[in-house]
Parts: sequence; structure tokens; C-alpha cells
Amino acid sequence: MRLLISILILSTLSMAGVIRVAVSANVSYAIDSLKEEFNKKYPDTKVDITLGSSGKLTAQIKNDAPYHIFISANMLYPKTLYKDKIAITEPTIYAKGKLAYFSRKERNFSNPLALLESSEIKRIAVANPKTAPYGVATVEAFKNANILDKIRDKFIYGESISQTMTYSLMVADIGVIAKSLLYSPKMARFKENINWIEVNPKLYTPINQGIVLLKSAKDNREAKAFYDFMLSREAKKILEDFGYNTL
Repeated sequence: MRLLISILILSTLSMAGVIRVAVSANVSYAIDSLKEEFNKKYPDTKVDITLGSSGKLTAQIKNDAPYHIFISANMLYPKTLYKDKIAITEPTIYAKGKLAYFSRKERNFSNPLALLESSEIKRIAVANPKTAPYGVATVEAFKNANILDKIRDKFIYGESISQTMTYSLMVADIGVIAKSLLYSPKMARFKENINWIEVNPKLYTPINQGIVLLKSAKDNREAKAFYDFMLSREAKKILEDFGYNTL
């Protein structure tokens, strides 16, 4: 009996200081800088990150995936989790995302909508609107620009915005990606107005990105600390450096 108790205590201790965060793929490049800044204050806390589309991460959470925090690409999924009592905090906006057209080859972006319709562009990488909020915004932008039906047959769907970025780099002529992905050092060789340009923000609803604490984080001070950090001035500065708007 004592041996069993000792094993349970050791098991509990081995998990101390670890928080698990489900993160929308659009934050994939910014998250390392955010973790680094957080660990300046909490050096003994390990932050385990799982990246994916907001829709798929929400499905995992609903199936009892042991995440403490969910950082979503929109507010809809966190609101659903809060309504279902899986999230223990009301969804809060931590940043606003932006869309950008991206091409690994040099393009004339003086009229990006006409470019998308042209015979020069045969494949357009977009995020799947069924699983990725950035895909919803992309479809909305094309619909509002009155070109959706003209270019829909060119779409190659990525299940997340990071997969859409991969398709844009490897197989598509142009991709519609999260602007934040362009601020990685890996993307520094690609230049604005040559390889990419921001999508007119008037064409889509602002991408309000939400964060919630999940029920597994109840009484977890380290998870609460990371949640609070994501809403701090320090985190907002990092997010702004990666192309987001913050409140």
C-alpha cells in the first residue's frame, strides 16, 4: 500500500510544472517567442504546445483531450466550449488576425483580385472553412469581392492555416494565409508587394481570436499564469511584432 502511495506521489510530482496548450496553427511562429517570454518569469514551467486547426482542436477537447488552455483562431469555438461548460472562463479576445495573399514567386500585386482570376494562377491554396476560421474569412473575402464562383475551381484546401502555408510554398501558385506566418525568420526572404500583400480588411469580418481556460485547468496556478500572460502587454507586443492587431 505504501509503495502504491509512493508511486502515485511520484507520478503527481513528475507532472508538476507542465501545462498543455492547444494552439491554432496561425500562431505557430509566434508561439515560440511567447513561450520564451513567459519562461523568463516562470522558468520551471514547461509549456507543451499542440498545433492544429481550431475545429480539430475543439473536437479533441470535446473528446477529453487533456489540454489546460485553448488558443483559438476565432471566438466561435471557444464560445461553444464555454456554453458546454468545458471552458471555465468566458472567451476573451487576445488578438485580431489578418489575411494575406502569398506567392513563392514574384507577382504583380497591383490588382490582386484580377491576378487570382487570371490564367497565370491555376491553383490557389486556402484554408478549409469547415475547420479553419481563416478559411471562413477567405471565402467571405472572395464572396464580397464577387469572385468566389469564378475562382472556386482553383482551390486547394489545407486543413489548417499552417498546411495552407505549406501548400502555398510547394504546390499552389498563390495562397491566402495568415499574415502572421510571414513574420517568421524562415519567411524573411519573401518581400511585401513582391511575394505577398495584405488582403483588403474591408472584405472580411475581423478575425477575433479567442482564449479560454479549460476545466482541466481548475486550480492550476501555472495554467492561469500562462492565460494571464497571453493577455498581458508583453504578449501583445510579441503578437504585434508578428503582424496581429491587439486590443
